[in-house]
Amino acid sequence: MIKVKNVKYKYKNTEDTYTYNLESKTSVVVAILGQSGSGKSTLLDIIAGFIKPTAGSITLDGAELLSKPIEKRPITILFQNHNLFEHLSVQKNILLGINKTLKDSSEEVEKVQAILKEVGLEAHEHKLASELSGGQQKRVALARVLMRREPILLLDEPFSGLDDATRIEMLELVEKITQEHQLHAIMVTHDLDDCERIANYVYKMENNSLVKQ
Repeated sequence: MIKVKNVKYKYKNTEDTYTYNLESKTSVVVAILGQSGSGKSTLLDIIAGFIKPTAGSITLDGAELLSKPIEKRPITILFQNHNLFEHLSVQKNILLGINKTLKDSSEEVEKVQAILKEVGLEAHEHKLASELSGGQQKRVALARVLMRREPILLLDEPFSGLDDATRIEMLELVEKITQEHQLHAIMVTHDLDDCERIANYVYKMENNSLVKQ
């Protein structure tokens, strides 16, 4: 279980202090709902280690995360911008998730192929990322996240900009992967429909505090 307890953050040159409390079990999706600028993505930045809170604790199965450097935290993040290298193949883009030199072993290639099957792109392994549709590129980004096999999956408005049918497909894929891999998935969104579709629990930013709905 991941527990966020009395975590606070105050931006410089402002009077606003954000307060976060949240709990998440494995195999469920927790959604954080809120308007743009409400502070919902700030929690993801704190969990990831991009910024430091002014108070509070974040634990995974009782182990404190805030004391760990970014590279040691057991997380992966799927951003709104998929950050693919369009001149590289699907396979190479996924391998970048674990190997910056792109030196692939047969074991790693087999893992890529298995993950591509999970996300429905097994026929596109050697295509360039630039040749894929927007929805397919999102699937590649999700596959790259899965390659790292970390227990915490953070999603920051990852499917905005996609058409409705593709967005629904991606949301359902995240739900399926969260359950099958027993992940702790925390998704930031401003879309209530996204929450209703896959979230097991919903929190909302209200008056600078995260409140369970």
